[in-house]
Amino acid sequence: MDAVTFGVLGAVTAGRGPHPLALKGPRHRAVLARLILARRRVVPVARLVEDLWETPPPRAVGAVRTFVGDLRRALEPDRPPRAPARLLVTEGPGYALRAAPDAVDAWRFEAAVAEADRLPAAQAPDRLRAALGEWRGPAYAEFGTEDWARGERSRLTELRLRAVERRAELLVELGRAAEAVPDLDAHLTEHPWREESWRLLALALYRTGRQADALAVLRRARALLVGRLGIDPGPRLRRLEAGILAQDPELDPPGEPADAAARLWTRATEAYDRTVAAGARARLESTVGLLRSLAVTGGGGLEAAREHRMAAVQAAEETGDADLAARVIGAYDVPANWTRSDDPELARRIVEAAERTLAVLPGAPSADAARCRLLATVALESRGVRSPRGPRAAAEAEDIARRLDDPALLAFALNGVFMQSCTRAGLAPRRDAIGAELVTLGLRHGLVNHEVLGHLIRLQARAALADLTAADEHARAADRLAERHERPLVAVFTAWYRALREAVSAGSSPDPSDSPGSSGSSQASAEAAYRSAAARLDGAGMPGLERGLLPLALLGLRLSLGRPARVDPGADWGPYRPWAEPFALLAEGRDTEARGALRALPEPPPDLLYEALCCAEAALALALGDRPALRRTYDRLLPAAGELAGAGSGLLTFGPVDGWLAAIRRALEE
Repeated sequence: MDAVTFGVLGAVTAGRGPHPLALKGPRHRAVLARLILARRRVVPVARLVEDLWETPPPRAVGAVRTFVGDLRRALEPDRPPRAPARLLVTEGPGYALRAAPDAVDAWRFEAAVAEADRLPAAQAPDRLRAALGEWRGPAYAEFGTEDWARGERSRLTELRLRAVERRAELLVELGRAAEAVPDLDAHLTEHPWREESWRLLALALYRTGRQADALAVLRRARALLVGRLGIDPGPRLRRLEAGILAQDPELDPPGEPADAAARLWTRATEAYDRTVAAGARARLESTVGLLRSLAVTGGGGLEAAREHRMAAVQAAEETGDADLAARVIGAYDVPANWTRSDDPELARRIVEAAERTLAVLPGAPSADAARCRLLATVALESRGVRSPRGPRAAAEAEDIARRLDDPALLAFALNGVFMQSCTRAGLAPRRDAIGAELVTLGLRHGLVNHEVLGHLIRLQARAALADLTAADEHARAADRLAERHERPLVAVFTAWYRALREAVSAGSSPDPSDSPGSSGSSQASAEAAYRSAAARLDGAGMPGLERGLLPLALLGLRLSLGRPARVDPGADWGPYRPWAEPFALLAEGRDTEARGALRALPEPPPDLLYEALCCAEAALALALGDRPALRRTYDRLLPAAGELAGAGSGLLTFGPVDGWLAAIRRALEE
């Protein structure tokens, strides 16, 4: 059973695994919060009574004992009657919560901040970011007016503010000043009296080549301190201002941005501050536009866009303005042609935010465009998830976009439709039609990103349909557009397509008896092409694509050539491990365990590798003679008859579907 965890960095909560525990009323939560605050020490009953009531009722002690009993039942529901409690214990004159050191978010936060101080400077910012991610709101949020919580709330808040500033300081020192600017800007909006934050923001701006903006920040700090507090800026702020005016070389950055993504982020934040002085709401919308531009650079740019996107969504939701939230959530219309999420947890949170906003969006026709974008976002971010909501949202978004006759909106909606077009095998013709319409929309209306997307989708679909001549044309068209418009991620997909081409050629090589050595050399050539393509994924910022892809491609190559399956159990199989492990068990002669693993296999997720994983399952079923599994995979693969299994990904293939269907039929007839 999962251990119980507790949260106080926000509302006071308790949970077991992903499931929250019911804590009944506010006084139950107050008792729990008071015990957490004591850090495993005993809190006397008399002190609990004093803290819970300004004027205790006659039966206050009995009430506390009732609260404790209710909490014990919630925390340890399986504890036998009259057995001593192990978590919320009675000791001496009171009670103590014996939570593990990592069971309370506040304790984890403090440990992580302390750990960051011991880490090398290059690793500390990520550790601090993870630590700050523990916060869900003000510490002990519902007990902000209680005397017993006030000191601890203040201590934790100060520790959080220092962690924000320390992370920014490290980023500035590491030559990553541009990354520090957005967080410092948001931090100062909430805490304008932090002189150190003003200093770091000004220094970060200066080190990204924005001297005028840095001086403007220092002037804002001076006006605020003098005008509202009647004090002059401290010596560190004054020295920084003098250094900037003198262009002191000691203030220069330690190095230039390391890559194109960092340079783009620097340019983006410069444009952001120049053009978006209208206020926080406009800033939020502008930020999403910048993140959208950053995402198409790939690598660090794509990772940075993912990192900052949810913060913008949360900030928009916090305004309480549904129209603003809809615009911020729906503005991130970055074209996507891979049907597995790079960050499933972020995707889930984005979908939840979109659904919340849809629920409160006005029903008037004026909100239709916003509704369409939210629905398209739900469809896109639900990629690879087997649920009726994704396809339904995609269809609704497409209907609205066609009715509004808005090309950009339709392109976004069609991307969502594409993401939901892998619910079963044999849907390559449908995806080909989507790609063709996206190419047309892009050409007619200057939607370059979606024109590229259309070519990549058609590349995938035509490869699935074994029309490799047409797929070649779309690969060349995508490469030409990518070179002209600087879209580096496109080359990753076209390189993998060319590796797929090598694999298809290996499968159609002459029989070895006719041409000695040709099949073996073709296999080696295809393996080399796959490995070369995999190297392009390093640093591309697409873990949802990268993890497990190379070993799966090599398995598909061997099976398509009629070779025995050979898997490396130590390889990073990522999400495909359930299909790899039974092969490893077979190789070790553990047929019974392999059969159990085969029967435990889930239906492949609704993504572009659906047919490939069906073939992997078929290969296992053929090796084990498992008739139920053979019938199941036959039924799943039959709609894709005539296709190349897995080639709909544009990345790999398990060979012709017809060959697998024939092999299954023969086995079932025996």
